[in-house]
Amino acid sequence: MLAALAGCDRRPDDVPVVVSAIGFGVPRLPMRPGDALPLPAALFTASTAQGLVRFDASGQVEPGLAERWIVIDEGRSYIFRLADAEWANGDRVTAREVVAGLKRAIANPRNPLRPHLTAIDEVVEMTPLVIEVRLSRPRPDLLPLFAQPELAIPGPRGGGSGPFRIERAGNAPRLRPGYDPTAADDAPEAPDAAEFVQIHAERPAYAILRFRERQSDYVTGGTFADWPLVDAADVSPPNRRLDPARGLFGLSVARRQGFLAAADRREAVAMAIDRNALTRDFAPDWTPAETVLPDQLDSVTQPARAPWLAFDLDARRAAAQVRVTEWRAANGGTAPELTIAMPAGPGASRLAARLTADLASIGILARRVAPGTRADLRLVDLIAPYDSARWYLRMACQPCAQPIADTLERARESGNLIERSRLLAEADVALVQDVAFIPLAQPLRWSLVALRLREWRANARAWHPLNHLRRETN
Repeated sequence: MLAALAGCDRRPDDVPVVVSAIGFGVPRLPMRPGDALPLPAALFTASTAQGLVRFDASGQVEPGLAERWIVIDEGRSYIFRLADAEWANGDRVTAREVVAGLKRAIANPRNPLRPHLTAIDEVVEMTPLVIEVRLSRPRPDLLPLFAQPELAIPGPRGGGSGPFRIERAGNAPRLRPGYDPTAADDAPEAPDAAEFVQIHAERPAYAILRFRERQSDYVTGGTFADWPLVDAADVSPPNRRLDPARGLFGLSVARRQGFLAAADRREAVAMAIDRNALTRDFAPDWTPAETVLPDQLDSVTQPARAPWLAFDLDARRAAAQVRVTEWRAANGGTAPELTIAMPAGPGASRLAARLTADLASIGILARRVAPGTRADLRLVDLIAPYDSARWYLRMACQPCAQPIADTLERARESGNLIERSRLLAEADVALVQDVAFIPLAQPLRWSLVALRLREWRANARAWHPLNHLRRETN
């Protein structure tokens, strides 16, 4: 057994960690704070220009630029005390610089988090080491948003505060551990080679091949679309890791026309899908989903459930087939046809085959199309950046029926947490009744991890900081 495990991890333990981040573009800092970041740039940014807080190996919020904080006034005020930190050029980090960088990131119209930051009224410097974020309404769930790489703070001259420094830029940048104020005075100035990290931005097949050929230690950012490549490459099971990711993976109703014009027929589509078989096609521990919300979160009640979930698959399909038959009778006997937009990749082909077969079982003809084309249904595959029912409902309901959109807007603007929770529960029930979104599973996120990366932890964020792969690093 020991020999078999050793075969999974044959790179030496005293060399830099080589990381393949699945995605496009050169790993580098964004042109402007707050810009949307593909995974390679997100990893690079979070590693070299942390925010006020950041995520640890388990996906929990830990100190970043701020060493501690308090939340007061029912979540209307966040006060951060900055740590003893340095920018890449050696200058001490000041509250004025952090405030300026945070304001730019929040105001950036290209920031994907901007719709979830509308409660922020002001970011102010209270002292050279203390800043306050003032909100117009309570937001006790704001800290995970501050930990996102889009809210990382680059330094005044383009270099961040770490936890890594850029040793060599370029297409595959190399990073070294940065300034650590907690290190002992007699700590060696030169870090070990094993503490360095090199990041490659790669297509899935190249990333998997590099790992299999023992030219890298870590592949991150894998999704359902490329999971079959891992099996095809015969990567050893001890190196394969799945995250218990939380977010949305399902079909959004993009066009309410033809067969999908009525809620009961949209429901027929949802009833036809065998979620357990769908997830088993990929991995035995991929979790199916039957509700939009994964749990209660900040709603006042448990997630809304469709009434048909009380019946077994055969009964569901029988009822769905009746609705298809009625529609055909009213439309000259023509079978309904639906298009489903989803990304490229062998996993997407596998998913499309399953959905096509499931819908054919009730008499619907389904066809897969590319993501940017006109479609009846669109696959949504997103990780939740923070734990609020509003994020799930807002992202699932696109396009959203006006009454539901109005309820979500009232929840956003509410200054009362109890009222906000009630409105979110109301929107959840309405969205399920409207069948604006068809849940399939929790998002599938996978990594390939060398055994020497002992601190890697699966987590619900599916986010793995590079300074938490081997040991805790500043």
